[in-house]
Amino acid sequence: MNNTMDNVNLRAVVLDILLENDKNPGHSNLITGQALSKFQYLPKSQRAFISRLAEGTIERRIEEDWLIDHVSSVSTKKMKPVIRNIMRMSAYQLKYMDSVPVSAVCNEAVKLARKRGFSSLTGFVNGVLRSLARDINNIQYPDKSDFIRYCMIRYSMPEYVVRILMDECGSCTEDVLKGFEKEHRLYIRCNTGLITPGGLKKKLTDEGVTVEDTCVPYAFAISGYDYLADLTSFEEGLFQVQDLSSILAGLAVNPNPGDYVVDVCAAPGGKCLHAAQRGSDITVEARDVSEAKVGLIRDNIERLHMDNVTAKVWDATVKDESLIGKADILICDVPCSGLGILGRKADIRYNASAEKTEALVELQRKILSVCSEYVRPGGYIIYSTCTINSAENEDNVDWFTANYPFETDSIEKDYPMLEKDSLAKGYVQLLPGIDNTDGFFIARLKKKDVE
Repeated sequence: MNNTMDNVNLRAVVLDILLENDKNPGHSNLITGQALSKFQYLPKSQRAFISRLAEGTIERRIEEDWLIDHVSSVSTKKMKPVIRNIMRMSAYQLKYMDSVPVSAVCNEAVKLARKRGFSSLTGFVNGVLRSLARDINNIQYPDKSDFIRYCMIRYSMPEYVVRILMDECGSCTEDVLKGFEKEHRLYIRCNTGLITPGGLKKKLTDEGVTVEDTCVPYAFAISGYDYLADLTSFEEGLFQVQDLSSILAGLAVNPNPGDYVVDVCAAPGGKCLHAAQRGSDITVEARDVSEAKVGLIRDNIERLHMDNVTAKVWDATVKDESLIGKADILICDVPCSGLGILGRKADIRYNASAEKTEALVELQRKILSVCSEYVRPGGYIIYSTCTINSAENEDNVDWFTANYPFETDSIEKDYPMLEKDSLAKGYVQLLPGIDNTDGFFIARLKKKDVE
């Protein structure tokens, strides 16, 4: 493929992303990002088309299969992978991309099928897509009386995830599902060690960026830029990209002067670097399991000019004897099922299962068990996840406080912008569609003084 935009078939790029995702599920963001990195010379609009069509097709595949199967004599499950993905991406365009003409959707699908060696199926592809284009707005979805089935198809969500959300969210389940579908904004946290929030806002505006305030005075939502890394304010380390829910988690970290803060699952460094800004004369140590992850932290430390943060490779499940009793505050943002960020990572929903949740809970409890020894009496663990699942959240807090010398500590004063009864109990569950954030759980656990 020559590096001229005239020779780049955007839908062929998307098809390759979809096929690669079939082979390596669970990494769609990475796969899409790697594909886009090869086409940085394309106009922003064309890169956005690739990204939207790839991620959208992956995210909505349950609904796409439902629509296709209503007009096709062959079910999507029985189609060859290339044809199935061509049909899915075409269904997504017909349903969600009104600016793309029906003729373009059908003709490009036929061309792709022929180019990939399926000339004998071009008539089938064309016929099914023409029928779908004609009937797409008349295809009936399951009735709400069958709520699980309705949510599965309407929101393209596997049954296991729908049942979890119903258990956790009750009557708010559909509001949460709608929240996942809202536009996913990019949030940044001002590096207050280098610039004031007002100064950053002005500098970004001068660079042509649209800046909007949030409930956190030094956090903003930004849009209207092309390459983030090309912004002078980014190069100068004046802000850190960090989702709003993650920034909110940092509000539970209240270091005193001289405190030693440790983040055991720190990559890419948002929470530990936020902590480093929240106190004077404090020391922060960031850890993660691999050199690659720690490399991301070090890159951010350098770019943000943070001289009170160090990073090292360490597996959080392995006890470090040298750290026992040393930490005043320990940040424990554990690996989780990610059910709170389904709107940002398209394929998490398809990789969730009861078995994986059980394994994650075991891992989370192992990390908490090890970390319990690192905190001095009177110190704190800030426990967080990006999921909506009490098995990984409240149940872990209950288990931990029942088996280790810790108690929950009220975070009510740290979150004046939230109205949640649980804050006084020391934890909070943020929900998409309700709190205008990702799904996120935050708890503060205080180590009891030695009797």
